Amino acid sequence: MTWSRAGAATIIIDHTAVPGALRGRGVGQALVRRAVEDARAEGRRIVPLCPFARAQIARHPQWQDVLEG
Repeated sequence: MTWSRAGAATIIIDHTAVPGALRGRGVGQALVRRAVEDARAEGRRIVPLCPFARAQIARHPQWQDVLEG
């Protein structure tokens, strides 16, 4: 996963990739979950520009509290 900070309180997730051998095992979801957990712990918000991260957050209503906007 690649991300950048946009100011003091916002993280932009711009890409999530998992090696082919690990696809379908929940690794990508685990990466997004960790980003959400870290954002919560640090009082940050997430802008998910990455389509995968955006879809994962949309599928998990309990993660949407960290969305920017």
